[in-house]
Amino acid sequence: MTEPRPNNKIQRLREHMGTSLIDWDEKRGSLIMRLRRIEGQVRGLQRMLEEEQDCEKVAHQMAAARRALDKAFFDMMACAVTQEIGRHQPLTDDVESGVEEISRILAKYA
Repeated sequence: MTEPRPNNKIQRLREHMGTSLIDWDEKRGSLIMRLRRIEGQVRGLQRMLEEEQDCEKVAHQMAAARRALDKAFFDMMACAVTQEIGRHQPLTDDVESGVEEISRILAKYA
């Protein structure tokens, strides 16, 4: 008797990649929290503009929000790269740490 195929994309990917996606649940939660903080920063920017605060202060906060969003983007890209590599070969801790290092470097210099 064949096992039923999972209909959830994440479940199918987790089965395909094995334990490498166990950390994804934790990373996803962290990413959601980061995006919520960024959302708060953007709401703060709107409030600053409505209150006609100093342009340089607003620009400074915009840059901080942009950097936070860039970091979230590079974390998401690291996940995409890890998933793609995992589709073609078994993931090792070395490969995953290499992808994380690439993401860190991109975030630092982007």
